[in-house]
Amino acid sequence: MPKSKRSKVVSLTKVAKKTRDQKNAMMQEVQSNAEKWQYCWLFEVGAMRNSHLKTVRNLWKDTARIFFGRGAVMAKALGLTPEEEHKQGIHKLAKQIKGQVGILFTNTEPKEVIEWFADFKQPDFARAGNVASRTVVLPVGPVMRHHSDPPEPFPHNEDPQLRKLGLTTTMNRGVPTLTTAHKLCEKGKTLSSEQAQLLKLTGEKMVVFRVALLARWDAATGDITQMPHESLPTDGGVGDDDDIMSE
Repeated sequence: MPKSKRSKVVSLTKVAKKTRDQKNAMMQEVQSNAEKWQYCWLFEVGAMRNSHLKTVRNLWKDTARIFFGRGAVMAKALGLTPEEEHKQGIHKLAKQIKGQVGILFTNTEPKEVIEWFADFKQPDFARAGNVASRTVVLPVGPVMRHHSDPPEPFPHNEDPQLRKLGLTTTMNRGVPTLTTAHKLCEKGKTLSSEQAQLLKLTGEKMVVFRVALLARWDAATGDITQMPHESLPTDGGVGDDDDIMSE
């Protein structure tokens, strides 16, 4: 007889113990990497997307170790005071772990790290609540999808969805068509969920995933180097912390 798939009662003491064990394991992992690598970088992410962060992890998997999420756990692992710090001087970096930030351990020379992250940018689709970076106007004629090259018109079966999202279309030879231009969004204004969905459907990418380096700890000296940087938009969730803490 197959096992029942009905919900089972789980003791909260067991859940608490599991969470505590996971945090302890993560702290030990962070500390072991602090022992292993020459540099520890603190970074923040603009237009966070898990898929792009995974790309960064894969590209650095042989020469670095990245942790992202659960900032309090990372900070505690490194130590927040001179008395608690795991390595000399690293508490000054740990005290800066606030908000949506991560740490990267590596032996790669700082100049190469700085240049690599300055060049790494991944365009992506905006989400509701983002501010439009440019004005987008859909012209008179077939509503086009710009995912492909060359762009192609929407099929007839997607017309109801386009109408639901605010477009006033008519069918012309089986193709959803605009008889007047439609301003999809205006630069500097906050996007609604309908606008964000239309931008995605039409293939208009409006945000850029970027990583900004904030500070660097050097194991040889214990010194912290603050990095000049611009503030990045931090839209987008980070998913489940257990999945993104490290790989």
